[in-house]
Amino acid sequence: MSKKKLGLIGLLLVIIAILFIYPLETYISKPGGAYELAPLVEVADGDEDDTGSFSLMTVSIAEATPFTYLASKFSKYQEVLPVEKVRRSGESDKEYNVRQKRLMSGSQFNAITQAFKKAGLPVDITYEGVFVMNVLKGGAADGILEVGDKIQAIDGEALLESGQFFTRIDEKKLADKAQLTIERNEKKMDVTIELKEIPKSDGRVGLGVRFQEDHIVKTDPKVDIHIDNIGGPSAGLMFTLEIMDQLLEQDMTKGYKIAGTGEMLEDGTVGRIGGIDFKIVAADRQDIEIFFAPDDEMPDEVRVANPGIMTNYEEAVKTAKEIGTKMKIVPVKTVDDALDYLKTLSPK
Repeated sequence: MSKKKLGLIGLLLVIIAILFIYPLETYISKPGGAYELAPLVEVADGDEDDTGSFSLMTVSIAEATPFTYLASKFSKYQEVLPVEKVRRSGESDKEYNVRQKRLMSGSQFNAITQAFKKAGLPVDITYEGVFVMNVLKGGAADGILEVGDKIQAIDGEALLESGQFFTRIDEKKLADKAQLTIERNEKKMDVTIELKEIPKSDGRVGLGVRFQEDHIVKTDPKVDIHIDNIGGPSAGLMFTLEIMDQLLEQDMTKGYKIAGTGEMLEDGTVGRIGGIDFKIVAADRQDIEIFFAPDDEMPDEVRVANPGIMTNYEEAVKTAKEIGTKMKIVPVKTVDDALDYLKTLSPK
């Protein structure tokens, strides 16, 4: 083979590699999948003889390449997302992954507490400090704390109550020092940080970190949720229903394939989520029969400021009509709305 042909082949391989591998500063979002929760949620000695199923839904988000970017332009149910719609400003890969895992952890916590509350069973909640979710560049903690650090004590006082960490930091002034006991990579260490003005703030003083409280819920029977590669809070409602289904003897599914989405908030409200149109498409592909969609409130001023904006339920209904699915779309504002619907549902 001539050098010229080898050169052309080599150039072609480089072009193909660029098209399929080179990452762009954008993301591609598209329908993900439906995951039955019975194999993923384990309630000790729970009821497991249901004929139907509860499933959580996912949206697939991946860095765009030139090829996937072009392909998305020819698909109605793929969306190009700028970086700022996926990551916070300046957020690293590690920070993004930690945030997604903590959001998932929070959804599980609220799901367990709500499920046991609705089943009339007690839970034991303990607080074990706060997780560092983001360290602001140029802030007091920059170069000292890291994303994923768990702050367990401040000035020798263990963090055992909700709001305790915020209150202690808020009491301090510029140049005051905070002595923190942290856990990093399963090792404990003590650090001292001198408080500074928070970057890009209105002169407020602090550590320059975003944090999330770490709370542990203990239950009898014990609940284990085996989720490794899914992040975010949107499975909260479906976790709640699956846990209740295993706690109670009756088959809450009544033989149907049921899916849904929505963040489970502390008061039982089902919170708005993103990508519900893609989740409707994914659910239809998996032959889901009933889909719970958050019926979030949309104030008039928000609609005026954002023409065309829809509630999750409105967008779900619109997508369902577009794809011609027979799947029943059920609006839910709270977990009680979902439970009330299931109670009146005729067995299949």
